[in-house]
Amino acid sequence: MSTKNMQSVLERDLGPMTFAMFLRSMRTTLGLTQSAMARKLKMSRGTLCDLEKGRQLVSVGLAKKIAKKAGFSVTLAIQACIQDQLNKANVKLHVELTG
Repeated sequence: MSTKNMQSVLERDLGPMTFAMFLRSMRTTLGLTQSAMARKLKMSRGTLCDLEKGRQLVSVGLAKKIAKKAGFSVTLAIQACIQDQLNKANVKLHVELTG
């Protein structure tokens, strides 16, 4: 499935793309608990929970690292990360990356 198609399916089912939504949906797609996913990503379960709830934003570098370690789309992860940062800054722009 292409990145654009994957994003459309996720947004249709779950609403606007956020990094939290992206991470949580990819974890559940893999059939992993938060504890198992946290071990895979080499982070605490608490940190993963904060990321999945959107309580903690990630940098572009961390979004890329998480996506690569978990085998997810790096493009979607970075796009969601940047969109979250724009939304938090109340900048009314929409990000769409190609790669």
